[in-house]
Amino acid sequence: MNSLSIRPTAVAGMFYPSHPQKLSQLIKKFIDEAKIEIKQKPKAIISPHAGYVYSGPIAGYSYKILLPYKREYKTIILLGPSHFEYIPGIAYHSSDYFETPLGIIPIDKSAIQKIQDFSFVFENDKAHRREHSIEVQLPFLQYIFGNEIMIIPLAIGKVDPEDVVKVLQTLYTDQTLIVVSSDLSHYLDYSTAKAIDEKTALAIENQNPYDIHQEQACGRIGIQALLIFAKQKQWSTIRLDLRNSGDTAGDRKRVVGYGSWCFV
Repeated sequence: MNSLSIRPTAVAGMFYPSHPQKLSQLIKKFIDEAKIEIKQKPKAIISPHAGYVYSGPIAGYSYKILLPYKREYKTIILLGPSHFEYIPGIAYHSSDYFETPLGIIPIDKSAIQKIQDFSFVFENDKAHRREHSIEVQLPFLQYIFGNEIMIIPLAIGKVDPEDVVKVLQTLYTDQTLIVVSSDLSHYLDYSTAKAIDEKTALAIENQNPYDIHQEQACGRIGIQALLIFAKQKQWSTIRLDLRNSGDTAGDRKRVVGYGSWCFV
């Protein structure tokens, strides 16, 4: 029998607790504190990816809304920007599982095979080695779904959003959830950040992908692709939360923006 190949955690103990019980308790707190309910099954969410002390309360809104529908999903497509490696396209990892302190979560290898023929899709383990944008979403998913759910973790590099849409069109089914990982503005003062993040929020809610520019969201390309796909599917966008690190755990001179949205 072949040994399992696992992508180990890169940011446990830094971005979120490395102790499983403390991690579960923290996620439970974020989800319990999110006072929101959606009457329709979410098709996709946008969720932030900073250290949990900063962005966890906002991410709690994205994941709280999945709880009533958790038995209706089989696969999660995760789109996260590559912060450390240049990727001329979209990178998947060669492993069978991603690991967090809550266990290992399986990669949907058959889904990866369906997109391997796209010229902009590559196997690139290095792109995932230090990357946090996808990893910080996983403990929330494990808390809700356990380790049975299949994931398709894709690191987004220099690629047209229209190409990312082709991947979504290939992989999406009624039992799929799309998770786009993105923070918003970076290192502005509190009032400037609020104004820019509100502009980004309106572009997301009006499904105007090209009104979102590079400095407005690090996961811009994933967001743009989701907005194009959502328009094709005639989904509507619901704002769940919009705050920044000045509201959660940082000073207000230099903040990072965070937002949560769902698509129904």
